[in-house]
Amino acid sequence: MNASINPKSATAFTAKGSQNSLPLRVWCAIIFAALVFSNLPAVVFSQSPERPGIYVKVLGIRTGAGNLTCALFDSPVGFPVEFPGYATRIVIIEIQDIPARNDLSDIPPEAYEFAVIHAENTDDKLAVDLLEIPTEGYDFSNDLKTKIRPPSFSDAGFPFDGQDKELTISLHY
Repeated sequence: MNASINPKSATAFTAKGSQNSLPLRVWCAIIFAALVFSNLPAVVFSQSPERPGIYVKVLGIRTGAGNLTCALFDSPVGFPVEFPGYATRIVIIEIQDIPARNDLSDIPPEAYEFAVIHAENTDDKLAVDLLEIPTEGYDFSNDLKTKIRPPSFSDAGFPFDGQDKELTISLHY
């Protein structure tokens, strides 16, 4: 009896044993690619969850000229005038939209104070007259209206518990 010898190797084995089927290697590659690409949109389009932050809306901007300098303080040291050396975060925004918005994310829970100045001449400093009264827009958290001296840190401070916090600041000129 003649034994028939199959000249095809194991690597050339076809699925379902038919001549029109794809080799097993190709089927495995197709299945693997389908599994990988079916999960690809979840990986590519997934966004890291937004971190809680302090979101500040600035109202009462007199003109669209200049910058808003926003400073977040976590201690009374340097508050509110010496923000370049003492503020926890400083954001300078070129005014494009009125009202303006400043979003601070990745802020640890703590007590803070927020100060905003509208530097119309883009020097990022609050202009004052001879009596040290501000001539440009400014405000602090808790909407403290002071003309003679800046508010204390405890008066302008607010607690941030790590959850999203919305603040509205109305500039005073």
